[in-house]
Amino acid sequence: MAFTIGFSGIDGTMLAAVGGKAANLGELIRAGLPVPPGFCVTTDAYRAVALPSATPENVRRTLLETPVPQEIRDAVVAGYRELGDDVPVAVRSSATAEDLPFASFAGQQDTLLNVVGEDAVVDAVRRCWASLWTDRAVSYRETNGIDHATTYLAVVVQRMVQSEVSGVLFTANPVTGTRDQVVVDASPGLGEAVVSGAVNPDHFVVDDGEIVEKRLGDKRFLIRSLPGGGTEHVEVGENAEPCLTDGQVHALAVLGRKVQRHYGTPQDIEWAIDADGDLHLTQARPITTLFPLPDNPDGGARVYFCFSLAQGLERPITPMGRAAFREIAKAALDIVIGDPASKSYVEAGDRIFFDVTKVLRSKVGREFVTRLLGVMEARSSEVLRGLFDDPRFAVRDSSPTPAVKRVLRLARRFRVPATALKALVNPGKAVRNALRMEHEILEKSAALPIEQALRQCVVPVVPRLAPTALIGFAMLGLVGKIVQTRPGELQTVLRGLPNNITTEMDLAMWDVAQAIRTDPVALQQFRDGERPAVLDAFLATWGHRAVAEIDLGLPRWSDDPAHVVGVVRNFLRLPEDQPHPDAVFARGAAEAEAMIETLARRARGRGWLVRFALRRTRTLAGLREYPKYLVITLFGALRKRIRETGAQLVADGRLDAADDVFFLDFEEMLSAEGDLRAIVAEQRGVYDREMRRRHIPRVLLSDGTEPEAVGHGVPAEGDLAGTPASAGTVTGIARVVLDPVGAHLEPGEILVAPSTDPGWTPLFLTAGGLVMEMGGANSHGAVVAREYGIPAVVGVREAVTRIRTGERITVDGGTGAVITTEPPVQVSPRLPDA
Repeated sequence: MAFTIGFSGIDGTMLAAVGGKAANLGELIRAGLPVPPGFCVTTDAYRAVALPSATPENVRRTLLETPVPQEIRDAVVAGYRELGDDVPVAVRSSATAEDLPFASFAGQQDTLLNVVGEDAVVDAVRRCWASLWTDRAVSYRETNGIDHATTYLAVVVQRMVQSEVSGVLFTANPVTGTRDQVVVDASPGLGEAVVSGAVNPDHFVVDDGEIVEKRLGDKRFLIRSLPGGGTEHVEVGENAEPCLTDGQVHALAVLGRKVQRHYGTPQDIEWAIDADGDLHLTQARPITTLFPLPDNPDGGARVYFCFSLAQGLERPITPMGRAAFREIAKAALDIVIGDPASKSYVEAGDRIFFDVTKVLRSKVGREFVTRLLGVMEARSSEVLRGLFDDPRFAVRDSSPTPAVKRVLRLARRFRVPATALKALVNPGKAVRNALRMEHEILEKSAALPIEQALRQCVVPVVPRLAPTALIGFAMLGLVGKIVQTRPGELQTVLRGLPNNITTEMDLAMWDVAQAIRTDPVALQQFRDGERPAVLDAFLATWGHRAVAEIDLGLPRWSDDPAHVVGVVRNFLRLPEDQPHPDAVFARGAAEAEAMIETLARRARGRGWLVRFALRRTRTLAGLREYPKYLVITLFGALRKRIRETGAQLVADGRLDAADDVFFLDFEEMLSAEGDLRAIVAEQRGVYDREMRRRHIPRVLLSDGTEPEAVGHGVPAEGDLAGTPASAGTVTGIARVVLDPVGAHLEPGEILVAPSTDPGWTPLFLTAGGLVMEMGGANSHGAVVAREYGIPAVVGVREAVTRIRTGERITVDGGTGAVITTEPPVQVSPRLPDA
């Protein structure tokens, strides 16, 4: 059992013995890079003193109060003496769960600088051990899903660099994600001032060998070593001179690239320059916050649009969910561009992206896609438009002919003109034809293998149904052209729309709550955690739906009704005199009819045309939600078949649980032999890590740049703006909700969410207003908000981070403004029992 190991004896395979920090330092020395000498106190030493099972507080106190065993002390002292006589050292924690590709643990355990003397070094080692059990370190491990029982601490003891200048270096831009840029932050004195964020450092950005940004900090104080040990903070006043020469910045960039080449991934590096001008590396670890890049085998600049995020999913998609979308994408690309092997569909970070580079290089393509996104996901449209002037994505095809030919070919194939004309002439019959498609699709898919069902039954839904709904919106647009309207008037026509499947589901859920409320037996069953018959009936009809339902791998409500139960419990808490949604809808429909008459009178001689157009809007526009409903219905049926296969794999001893099958793809699921449990464990581990990712780019470039992060100043406090989505103004208490499952919304509270899908819409029944980060004027959340008659603003950048629960805000759904009017107040944090 070795209690200490010199840096020269350490490599990257020794994580369990020396922890992440020491393993990286050993790797750097082996690569010939300038690392100050030192040694590591191994995890064997920690295991010899740590309590095997105790509370964090008890472990920390025991480590601080118990003397270091003599054998370990002797090993530490011997290693220290090899560095010199009473040489100053830095003593740093090196946990086995530290400096990992997915969790840096930066600053979670202690670092002690300029430690001098044998007793001081031994005491510093003990303090580092104890720091593994501070509240912040324990919380960080829990947040990142790392087991306390499998985490051990080694300690790095490294000769101090008495630095004139020090700081941090990133071999990729951590803010914009650009992989080609090196970012350097520097300040005089020891690097702790920069690392801890205590000083405003000089900031340099190097791109392709040139310093493209130089921003000088005030550097008002520095940290320096004291004779005999310890450090001091020294006020030096504002310093307007850069602390690094251009030559030193370039030297740092070159050194950083060497470190990155060694590891093969972007690195976060701490460095120091001593009085002689020599450069030293004191630490290197992966940059854990960068979003992974899609494969780009052909090279060249590419633009990727995040389809997952546009669909309201910040969370990753399961392996089976992505496998399903790969099949759907093959069919879509075959139909649209005639190339099922197209590389336009890509994946990164367990999310789905589409390569839209060719689209942006087409004059017609860029206009069509950004206009379409303008009403579906306005922020993405804005970001893509910001790339129009980038010479890498300049228009190469200005002719509209290829696009026109493709559209005409698709229109003929799917009989789009005939469908649209029939909807215009006889909208009622068009609705009945659309509603018959559910049985047709389920019958057809049942006779096909799962992969073929996805290829043949999903994509045709859109061209068969979309023209019918689009006629409704086209008629609304026509009235906007021939009648002078005031803000919000056309939106009023869309209130209380019939034929909206999502609205029908929400009203059915409300009816469940009312049936339970008025039935004492059912109410008692519900309070006892049982499922009343009325709830089972709801799940029989709507149980194939779910939150994040476009992911085939996620449970449906019939699998896990917790969300439905929570919503019903929320409804039961409302006062009995709360207006019933069906009455609200009836009132909305009446207001819509009244608005039709108002606009018809305003049109005078063309009033008949206004009535003709808007009657069709009322009948057809509600079908906007139906194509997705059909796809989700198909997913529900296919999911049952996949789970049956999972059950067979369990019976064959190849899986532990039937639902594990959703962490496989089709090829793995259908493989003839082999234990699949290891694959499931690996895929689940990646999925769980991606679940903790806090930021997903709407648009990503192939060099890692996130365009939305480039060149955006921070808006003034309270100055939030987005896309007007549902007219009206409301002032109320904000409730920030990141996940609708178990969420509680008091009547009149303003729902602030990253995005929404049909699983969210029951919350709309009690919301006073809606603010969303994602979406456009015709996105799902906007459509439902208009039908419910609640003011809504969508596409609000950073809404869920800049608005806090409890703040009183004003939402103006006509102008797109969101204004904070009062600081946060205490609100109910959870949902009480019914």
